[in-house]
Amino acid sequence: MSLDAPKRYSVPRMHASFSAYKPCCGGPKGRRAARARHWTGVSGQTVDNWRQRSLACHQVAVLADAPRSGRPVTAPQITAIQSLQPLRCNPLHLGYRTTVWSVKLLAAHLRRPYDCPISPHTLWRRMKAMGLRCKRPRYFYEAKAPYRAQQKGR
Repeated sequence: MSLDAPKRYSVPRMHASFSAYKPCCGGPKGRRAARARHWTGVSGQTVDNWRQRSLACHQVAVLADAPRSGRPVTAPQITAIQSLQPLRCNPLHLGYRTTVWSVKLLAAHLRRPYDCPISPHTLWRRMKAMGLRCKRPRYFYEAKAPYRAQQKGR
């Protein structure tokens, strides 16, 4: 068996292809563990942990990732549809002093009716997940240099 792996395995795929990991389960650590590290692309400590877990239960299922709680959702009251509704109208008609929506303005607008704090970064991530592109306002890039007249030759 050659050590040249066609692809690196990810941890979930490792569970599905136990045959790539199986050689390091039996026998001493060393060459077999190095082969499993090479094929999976993970550290030696991870391979050792997998080895101990599989030898304890003698089942492939123990190598599967356990469900993780993760970070709690921020502003669960504001759904995707609710965050898109204000984009249909001009912010000028809603009393804002601009004609375009920015992420910061939309986040501030959504905080009021739903009484739920949502940061512009969270809203930006959600909009990106929906397939929307958020552009910065034009004036954000137009900081004029104090020595502009000198650049123009005046």
